[in-house]
Amino acid sequence: MRRTAGFTLVELLVVVAVVGLLMAAATSVYRHAVGAGHAAAVQSSLAEAVNLAFVQSSLRGQYVVLCASTDGRACDGGTNWTKGWIAFVDADHDRERNGDERILRAYRALEHGLRLRSSTGRTRIVFQPFGGVNAGTNVTFTLCDDRGAGKASTLVLANSGRMRTAAATPSQA
Repeated sequence: MRRTAGFTLVELLVVVAVVGLLMAAATSVYRHAVGAGHAAAVQSSLAEAVNLAFVQSSLRGQYVVLCASTDGRACDGGTNWTKGWIAFVDADHDRERNGDERILRAYRALEHGLRLRSSTGRTRIVFQPFGGVNAGTNVTFTLCDDRGAGKASTLVLANSGRMRTAAATPSQA
């Protein structure tokens, strides 16, 4: 008997299994890369907000406040920045945005399963006209995403206005 060209069922099943494994691995790598990209974008937005507030407070010679804001118009007074945040000129130094105080920028809510929180007790960051952040302790932002607690990161803002990143501790994540 002569054998015709083609594949056996076993060969075909092996190829399908190998392709399936490669697709599963590629999907995992892709999801990880996308999650890292989204987290980096949030870090960049927060750094941009800090830089904006720092520069504007120095240029204007006025206090500028950065705070969590759900509606993009007023501070929430909490440590959850996931719903967005604002930077505004605080003309009367009360750390609350009044109707006539200019919003420098409103930042939208985070998407893609990202979560951002500030240190307990640090609900507003005040930038002083002579440079630096209002007296107090450093503020630490913890950024988490769908990749899990092991990939959580922190952004630490010193009173000098300098920001650095680090891996989050298990208690922060």
